[in-house]
Amino acid sequence: MVATPPRGPLGPRSFPARTRMAVLAGRAVSEVSRRAHLGGGSSVGGKVTLALDPRALEVLAAGQAVALVSGTNGKTTTTRLLAAALSTKGAVRTNSAGANLVSGLVSTLSDPEGSTFAVLEVDEGLLPTAVDALRPAVVTLLNLSRDQLDRIGEVRLHAESWRRALVRAPDATVVANVDDPLVAWAAGTAVKVMWVGTGQQWRSDAAACPACGGRIVWGDDADGGASWSCTSCEFARPRPDLWLEGDDLVMIGGRRLSISLQLPGWCNLANACMAAAGAVSLGADAEAAVAAMGEVGTVAGRYQVLDVGDVKVRILLAKNPAGWAETLRLIRPAPMPVVVGINSRVADGRDPSWLWDVAFEQLRGRLVIATGERGRDLAVRLAYADVEHRFVADYHQAVGAAGAADIDLAANYTSFQDARKALAPAGAHG
Repeated sequence: MVATPPRGPLGPRSFPARTRMAVLAGRAVSEVSRRAHLGGGSSVGGKVTLALDPRALEVLAAGQAVALVSGTNGKTTTTRLLAAALSTKGAVRTNSAGANLVSGLVSTLSDPEGSTFAVLEVDEGLLPTAVDALRPAVVTLLNLSRDQLDRIGEVRLHAESWRRALVRAPDATVVANVDDPLVAWAAGTAVKVMWVGTGQQWRSDAAACPACGGRIVWGDDADGGASWSCTSCEFARPRPDLWLEGDDLVMIGGRRLSISLQLPGWCNLANACMAAAGAVSLGADAEAAVAAMGEVGTVAGRYQVLDVGDVKVRILLAKNPAGWAETLRLIRPAPMPVVVGINSRVADGRDPSWLWDVAFEQLRGRLVIATGERGRDLAVRLAYADVEHRFVADYHQAVGAAGAADIDLAANYTSFQDARKALAPAGAHG
C-alpha cells in the first residue's frame, strides 16, 4: 500500500511557457494584494493564473507526490500534521493555512521552490475535481457531517461524489476513517485503501446506511473504536490497518507508537493518526513521522494564547455541530468563564439554526459572553440551555466582560478570524 513518489520535482523552467507566464502574473497580483492589505493574496493570485492557463492546476502538480486531505472537520490540522510528517522524507509544499479551493491550490503549487511532496487541504465539494486534475498518490478522507447546508448540501451527496471520483483514481492510496460509515462507503470503490480507526465520537450524521438506507447500529470493538454495521445489508466497519488506542498509534502486527502532541484533545490525536497513515503510505518512517508531528504548536491560529491586556485568551475554532461537540470538550471546566463568537457569513453558512444541535447545556455553571454578528441568536440558545450569559458585541469588551485573567474564546469560522484580527498584536495573524 506504499505509494512511490515520483523521481523529483519539475523546476519552474520545465513548465510550458503559457503556465510560466500565468504563474508570474498570479504572483504579481498576489504581491500587490498583500501589500495593499487586501488579504493574503492566495485566492486572487490563483484566479489570475487560472484565467491565463485553465490547465495550470494539473501542470503545476506534475513531478511531485500529491497528498490530498478532505473532510468536514480537521482538514487544516491534519494537513499541517501530514506536512510535518512528510518533511522527514523530503521537501513539502502545503496550503495548511486553509486556502482549499482551486485558486488556493494553484497559488500553493505556484511556489517557485521545488518540492518532493505537495500536501493539499481540499474542500469536500472540490475533492472530485482535485482527484481528477492532480492524480494524487494519497487521498486522506477524515469525516463527513452537516456543515453549511445552505452552501454545501446534504452530506450523503458528498459521499456519493467521493465514491465516484475514487473509481477514477486506481493508482491512489485512500486513507479512510473506518469509524465514519459515510467515509467507509465512499472509499469502498478505491483499489488501494489504508483503513484507520480513530474512535470517532460524532455519529449523528451516519444513522442510516449509505448503501441501502437501512439502520446503522453500533457496538464495542477491540480495534480502536466501536464497531458498526447495517441491519439490512452486509455493509459493516472494515478492519483497520492501524488505529488510535488512547494516546498510542497501533498497527496490525502489534507495533505501538506513543503520540505526544502539543495540540490538545482527542480530536487532534485522531487527526495525527490519519496523518501518520498518510505519511506511512508515502514511505515515511512511522516513528519519525509521529515525532515530527509533536513539533507542531498552533495551526492557523487554533489554540493560540493571546495576551489581551492583563487577560490570557486561548482561542478555539468550531464550525458545525460535530466540531462544537469536540470544542466543548476542550474548553476548560467551570467556573472559568468563556467567550463564544458566532457569525453567519457565506463561509459560516447563512443559517444559524445549527446552534440548536449543539449541546451548549455543557456550559452551565459559568458565565458565557456571547459575541459576534449572531451573538444574540446564541444568547437565545444559551437562555434555553439555562446558561448564565451576556451579549457583548465588541471582542475586546467581551474579553473584559468575562471578568477573569485566563479564559477560552471559542468561535465559528469568520468570527474566529475577526477575534484574531481584533485581539492579536499587529503582525501576529500568520
